[in-house]
Amino acid sequence: MDLKEKIRVIPDFPQPGISFKDITTLLRDGEALRETVKRLAEHFKGTEVDMIVGVESRGFILGAPLAYEMGLGFTLIRKPGKLPGQVLSVEYDLEYGTDSLEIHADAFPPGTRVLVVDDLLATGGTIAAAIELIKKLSGQVVGLAFLIELAYLNGRERLSEYDIVSLVQYHE
Repeated sequence: MDLKEKIRVIPDFPQPGISFKDITTLLRDGEALRETVKRLAEHFKGTEVDMIVGVESRGFILGAPLAYEMGLGFTLIRKPGKLPGQVLSVEYDLEYGTDSLEIHADAFPPGTRVLVVDDLLATGGTIAAAIELIKKLSGQVVGLAFLIELAYLNGRERLSEYDIVSLVQYHE
């Protein structure tokens, strides 16, 4: 199955010059969603993984079924103010300004082997911040899983020390 064919591309959204990759068209296709999860799980077969961590918000959509498929627990990394209880935070730079991410302080025990899941790898900034949070909890990142990679933004280079899988690549 060609997963790229299942992703709708919307030109000039959310602003002129941006080519938005809309995964809702893939998600509504049960067979395509199942194939996505199976391919991600297959890539990490044989890797010791204890926990799946999904990054807000589309990382939740892919991470939860991946955790189910792999028989693992799932936890969240969210934008500030969305998680109850004690959290750890990290601030990271955006093209214009900064943003923050948070994780529960008790999301997993030290030494947990974590697979990070998100829908899209672009510059790698958000995922680098997620990795920093996982390290604050003394977790070990064993891989990064994405549905889409915008290869022309070179996020893979920024994260080159990790096992990365992306199922669909865009080169422009």
